[in-house]
Amino acid sequence: MRHEILPDSLIEVRGATVRHNGHATLDSVDLTVRAGEIITLIGPNGSGKTTLVKIALGLSHSESGTVHRKDGLRIGYMPQHLTIDRTLPLTVRRFLSLGTTGKASGLREALAEVGVAYTIDSPFQALSGGAARRVLLARALLGEPDLLVLDEPSAGMDVIGQGEFYDLIRRIRDEQGCGVLLVSHDLHLVMAATDQVLCLNHHICCVGQPEAVAQHPEYLALFGTELRDSLAVYTHEHDHHHDLTGETVDHSGHSHG
Repeated sequence: MRHEILPDSLIEVRGATVRHNGHATLDSVDLTVRAGEIITLIGPNGSGKTTLVKIALGLSHSESGTVHRKDGLRIGYMPQHLTIDRTLPLTVRRFLSLGTTGKASGLREALAEVGVAYTIDSPFQALSGGAARRVLLARALLGEPDLLVLDEPSAGMDVIGQGEFYDLIRRIRDEQGCGVLLVSHDLHLVMAATDQVLCLNHHICCVGQPEAVAQHPEYLALFGTELRDSLAVYTHEHDHHHDLTGETVDHSGHSHG
C-alpha cells in the first residue's frame, strides 16, 4: 500500500534495509523530517548514518522500504569534510559562485546571515576552521532550501564555537522555517538545538526528545554515562553569548569574567 507523505513532511523513510555480505547496514529504519523541525541523527562510526542520509536524499537505494520526498524539495547540503588544494587560488566569493547562479549580492547576504561577510574576498584555504564551516553553511543556504542536511557541522570547532554554531542553526530554522537534518556522533554537542533525536546503530536504538534519549539504556550502552552527566551543560536557556575572547556577554552587551 502506498504511504502518503504528510503535508508538513519534507522526507519520510519507511523500513529502509541495506545488507552487505550478509550483515545489515540498516535494518528496517524509519526517518521523518518535517518543516521547521531539527532532527539529529546520532550513532557511532559505522552505524549506518551516512547510508541512511544517502537513501533519504535519493543518492542511494535500499533493498526494501520506501522513501517519499516533498515535490520540488530544495535541499542544502553541508559536508563534513572538504579538501581543496592549498595552491589553488580560490576566494570565498569564487567558492560560493562555483556551480551556482547566485548574484554577488546574494553571496554577501548568505555570508552575512552566518556572520562571516568579511571573508568574501579572503582565500578560502586561509580561513580558520570555524569561519570555513560558516562559509560552507552559507553555500548550503544559497538555494533557499526547504531542508538543510548538515554532516557533523561543528567538526574542528572548539566548544565555544560549537555552541555559537548550533545557536546559529536554530536561528536559521526559526527565521526561514526550513527543516534541518543534523548528523553527529555526540548528542551532548547538539542537544540545545535539537527537537528530536534518532539514535542509530544499524537499527533504531531509540528516538525522542534529547533528554529522553540521553537516559535510554541503548544510548548509554553506546556512549557511556559520562555523556549523560555532561548534558546539563547544554540544556540551559541561552541568555548570553560568548565574545571572541571566550568571555560571556549578556544581551545588554556587558562582559562577565
